[in-house]
Amino acid sequence: MKLTDLLKVAAIAVFTTGFAVGCASDSSETMTGPETTEAKCEGATPEAKNAIYAAKLKNARARNLGYEWRDTAKIIKEAEQAAADCENVRAKILANKAEEQAADAIAQYEAQQAATGDSTGDTMAKEETGMASESKYIGGYLVVAGDNLWNIAGQGSVYGNPYQWPLIYKANSDQIKDADLIFPGQYFNIPKAMGADSAAAIEHAKTRGAWSVGETEASDIQYLNQ
Repeated sequence: MKLTDLLKVAAIAVFTTGFAVGCASDSSETMTGPETTEAKCEGATPEAKNAIYAAKLKNARARNLGYEWRDTAKIIKEAEQAAADCENVRAKILANKAEEQAADAIAQYEAQQAATGDSTGDTMAKEETGMASESKYIGGYLVVAGDNLWNIAGQGSVYGNPYQWPLIYKANSDQIKDADLIFPGQYFNIPKAMGADSAAAIEHAKTRGAWSVGETEASDIQYLNQ
């Protein structure tokens, strides 16, 4: 074979080997370097939200009866935080635990009331004469997007009168820092609108003066201290 023919054969062999190695290298890189994506946290699932809402409602009733357990509210807050961190299974478990505690508290109250009635025999008489102890609240309210104290008070299931909003503000001042700024997820106790308290609330609502979001007005502070 001539020298030129040998050189041609050698060149073809080198080209073929390089092409094969290149293909193998590309294939290896594709197999060993896949793209990865991180799952995005989208917050609480509907199931977790419903469980937390149910726990809040049940615990509000226990609180209104004066039988709230010390750690139930804490467990609900832990459930809310777990839901915010996308730990929805844990959030639901915590919420269910809180609801069960609240239910047990209510059962304790009812058992005590029944026992007291059996031992004294005058429970019905006290209720008829208005001597039985009553809650100072008509219920609770879970804030949703778009709510403010004015429209909450104006709802027929609450007061049916928006000028009664200061009653809600005063009863929940521990979690309402600015009467003009409330947040979805907050749970407010709704006090009964009675006598002088109701009149004072309406008077404040009508004479409050100028206000701005993010500030606690001096007139509001004065109202809270009445």
